[in-house]
Formats: sequence, structure tokens, C-alpha cells
Amino acid sequence: MKSLFAAAAAAAALVLAVPGAANAWGHSAHRMIGEVAMQALPPEAPAFLRTPQAALDVGEFSREPDNLKGAGKLLDNDRSPAHFVDLDDDGKILGGPSLADLPPTREAFDTALRAVGQDSWKAGYLPYAMIDRWQSLARSFGYWRALDAALRNPAWSAHHAWFAAAKRRREAQVLATIGELSHFVGDGSQPMHVTVHFNGWGQYPNPQGYTQAKFHEAFEGDMVRNGMTRAQLVAALAPPKVCDCPIEQRTAAFLVESGRRLGAIYDLEKVGGLAPGDPRGPALAAVLMGRGAGELRDQVLEAWRASPSQMVGWRPIRVSDVMAGKIDPYNALYGID
Repeated sequence: MKSLFAAAAAAAALVLAVPGAANAWGHSAHRMIGEVAMQALPPEAPAFLRTPQAALDVGEFSREPDNLKGAGKLLDNDRSPAHFVDLDDDGKILGGPSLADLPPTREAFDTALRAVGQDSWKAGYLPYAMIDRWQSLARSFGYWRALDAALRNPAWSAHHAWFAAAKRRREAQVLATIGELSHFVGDGSQPMHVTVHFNGWGQYPNPQGYTQAKFHEAFEGDMVRNGMTRAQLVAALAPPKVCDCPIEQRTAAFLVESGRRLGAIYDLEKVGGLAPGDPRGPALAAVLMGRGAGELRDQVLEAWRASPSQMVGWRPIRVSDVMAGKIDPYNALYGID
């Protein structure tokens, strides 16, 4: 029994030891971001996403990356840095690349950081976590479109039962993937998760005299849960923003803008606006979370729009060809080895 307690304590200590490992928003905030984003999806999105249950499911799935923390040394060490990226005051990631010039893969990112004496475990790799989930979502939407088209084509009725079952499974997978995307987009909307000043200003030039106190968790957790309402978040929801650009570019721009809002948090802390019961703190949190919910809504829609061009199955076929009735997708989707 003592060894079990020791193992649990060691796992918890590891999570706390990882730079930037504090949760970006607590469970209440992540749940609200996911639900409000889904409720704001336009009619263009498929109907199965625009139901009350889908919004509730995404809200719950959005908490899963935090639910898994403390599961073990390997998982925590690998996944905790997905929740943040540490930007210096000069806009570089611990002296390495900038968000606007991110290497195309995590391997190349880590290589660039090691060239300046850092690595992606210390610096965090939040932009890659976001891009990974968006690409997964676009591909998953592609599978859903192919299955939906197959079910509506009477020429392929011999396999309709399999198509129907696969479509149900795919819808569950889509909601879980949106939940993970929701979590990391939500993390990216919290300015303290895109900076080296993630929990007090730290040992850096500090001309504004910002606090060294560790107030990160209180700002994003207790304050939101106890002082902010869903109505505030809905009112602060960012308007739709179409990028028509690669997801890498959209992600970098979103995180850069989050970083620019860091001063607002520290300024408010300096004048007592984050004290319990002060309405200014929850109002600021609503604005930041509103950016996150709006970005999630827009990224889901852009993934949906990108899905007809996806290649799915084995051997791969183009989704648009299935939608046009050119290819029976059964062999590719079932997987004829």
C-alpha cells in the first residue's frame, strides 16, 4: 500500500514539475468553451453536430486531456507539454523559432530548439497539438462524408448495413476529436499558456512591476467557476472569422493574438481586479474564452469544408469521388488488405 501511495505521489509531482503544466482553464471553462462553440455552429455543419447532445458530449470530451494527467510518468512527460508553448518577450519560442515560422513537424521543431539548447518538452508544443487534432478532424469528416454518400446511393445497397454501423462509429469519433481540439484551442486562448510568464512574471525584465505571485490556477479555475456565467461567454463569443489559409497559419495567428493579451491579465491583477468577488476578472476571462469558443467553431467549420478533398480508406480513394457516385467505397473503407 505504501508503494502505491508513493507511486501516485511521484506521478503528481511529475505533473507539477513540468514547466507550464498547470491546467489552461479548469474543467468548468473547458466544458463551456466546447458547448458554446458547438451551439454556435451554422446550418452548413452536418446535422449530427448541431444537436443538444453533441454540444454536451463535446463539452465533456474537452476535459479529457486534463483527465488523463497523472496516469503515469511516460504519459505525463510526453503529453503535458502539449498544453502550452513558452514564448519569450521577443516572440521566439525559448530563443528558437517563432510561431510565424514554425517548422513543419515536431521533429524539426525539436531539432530547431535543441540548436539553441532547448527542446520541445521544455518549450511546449501546443501549436502542434492543435494542428494534429484539426488534421484528424478533417480526415474524420472525410470518412463521414464517404459513408453518408454510400448510404444514400441505392447502387451500393449490398453493404448499407455496414455503412450505417460505420457511420455511427464515425460520428462518435468525430465528437471525441472535436473535444480534444476544443481542449487545445481553449488552452491557446489562455494567454498564460503562450508565454514564459505563465505563473508570475519570473526572472525577466519587468518594467511594469508585474507580480511574481503564482496566480495562474486561481485565475483560470476558481474565478471562472465561481464568478463567470455561461451568458457572459455567449455574449463574448468572437464573430466568425474565415481564414482561407493553411491550418498552420491560422493556428499561429490565433496564438500570437493570445500572447498579445497577456498584459491585460497582469494589469488587472496589479489593480486588484482578480480578487474574489471583483467582476472585472470574470469579465476578462469571458472575453478570452469567447475567443477560444469562436476559434473552435470556425476551425470545425473549416475542417468540414476541407473534408471532400480528403483521401480515405485503403487503398485510398478521394471523398469527392464517392460523393459524386464514381466509386463504391466499401472495399476501401472496410479495408481489403
